Amino acid sequence: MSEATQTSQRVSRWREGAAATLFAFCTYFCMYAFRKPFAAASFEGDGYAGVELKTVFVVAQVVGYTASKYLGVRIVSEVRRRQRLALLVGLILTAELALVLFGALPKPLRVVAIALNGLPLGMVWGLVVRYLEGRRTSELLLAGLSCSFIVASGVVKDVGRWVLEHGVSEYWMPAAVGAMFLPAFVLCARMLDTVSDPDVADQLARSKRSHMTKQERRTFVRDFAPGLVALLIAYFVLTAFRDFRDNYGAELIEQLGYASVSATFSRTEIPVAVGVLLTMAGLGWFQGARSGLIAVFSIMTVGLAAVGLATAALDLGWLGGQAWMVLIGLGAYLAYVPFSSFLFDRIMAATRHAGTAVFAVNLADAIGYTGSVALLLFKDFGSAETSRLDYFRVVSYALALGGCALLVAAAAYFLKRQSAGTHQASR
Repeated sequence: MSEATQTSQRVSRWREGAAATLFAFCTYFCMYAFRKPFAAASFEGDGYAGVELKTVFVVAQVVGYTASKYLGVRIVSEVRRRQRLALLVGLILTAELALVLFGALPKPLRVVAIALNGLPLGMVWGLVVRYLEGRRTSELLLAGLSCSFIVASGVVKDVGRWVLEHGVSEYWMPAAVGAMFLPAFVLCARMLDTVSDPDVADQLARSKRSHMTKQERRTFVRDFAPGLVALLIAYFVLTAFRDFRDNYGAELIEQLGYASVSATFSRTEIPVAVGVLLTMAGLGWFQGARSGLIAVFSIMTVGLAAVGLATAALDLGWLGGQAWMVLIGLGAYLAYVPFSSFLFDRIMAATRHAGTAVFAVNLADAIGYTGSVALLLFKDFGSAETSRLDYFRVVSYALALGGCALLVAAAAYFLKRQSAGTHQASR
C-alpha cells in the first residue's frame, strides 16, 4: 500500500470520527433538554412526609432514570444495530409525553409523570455509546460525547430559566423546552445512525464488540468481580455527588452568593467541559493496553483528589465560590467521564473479553444512580437541618478520600489481570 493511500485512509478515518463525535454530541446534548430543565425551577410548596417538593420531583425522576439503567443492562446490551435509531426516537417521544403529563396532571400525579419521564431516558447514553465504542479512536470520540452532558446540563437549565422569565409556568416549562429540542434530536440521531461500524483494524486493536447474552453478562461479572465491586462502590458515591451538584446547582450557586449572576450554569460548566475534553483527548496517545489502563486510572484518581483539595481551599478562604464550583466539577467529571464511557472499553480491550462495554457502563450507571437516590433521601431525612452547601462539602471530602482508595485498589486488580492475560497468551 502506497504512502499516499495510507494518508488518504487516515484522513478519511479521522473525518468520519469527527462526524461521529459531532452527531453523538448533538444527539445526547438534545436528550438533556428532556431531562434537566425542570431542575432550574424552585417548585416552592409543601412536599410529602417532610421531604421538600423539589426533592420529591428530583428523586422521582432519578428513580425512573435508575430503573431505566437496570433495564438497559439487558436491552441496550442486546439491541441489534438496525434497531438502535427507532429505539432512540421512541425513548425520547415517550419522555416528552411524560413532560406534557407533568404539566397537565394535578400535583400528586405529577410525581408519577416525572418518574415516567426518567424511565426511558436512562437508556439513551448506552445506545449512543454503542456507535462509538471499540475503535482505535474511541477515547477521543467518547471524550467529545462526554462533553455533551457537561455543557448541556448548564445550557438547558439556562434555557429553562429563560422560558420561565417569559411567563411559562414551572410545570409546563420542561415540556416547552423539550419541544424546542425535539426536531434537532431526531435529525442528529438519524445522522448518527449513518456512522459505519468499527473496521477490521479497530477490532484487532480493541477486540470485536457485539451484543451480549444473559450468560455472557453473568460470565463477565463473575470473571472480574473483585475489581468491579471496587469500581461500583466508587461510582455509587461519585454519581451521587455529581447528580447532587447537577440537580441542586441553583441552590448551591445561591448559597455561594451568585444568584444574581446571569447564565451562571453555562459559566461554570463550559470551562469544565473544555478541561475534560482536552484531558480525555490526550488519552488517545496511550494505545498500549497496560499504559492505557494506567493513564485512565491515574486521571480518575487525580480528579477525585482535586475535589477534596478544592473543597479544603474553599473552607480555608483561598478559593471563591464560583471557582470552587468549576474545580469540583472538573475533578468529578475527570473521574465520571471515563466511568461512563471508555474505562470499560479499555478494560475489555486489555482483557480481550468478548461483548460490549456498554453492558458494564449500564451496570455501573444503575448502581450509581441508586446512590444518587440514597444521597438525596439521606439529606432530607438524616440531615434536614444542614444546608445543601454544607452537606455537599462533607460529601466532597468523603468522595475524595474513599474514592481515591477504591480506584487505586481497582487499578491494581485490573493491571494484574491484564498482565496475567498477556503472560498466558504468550505461552
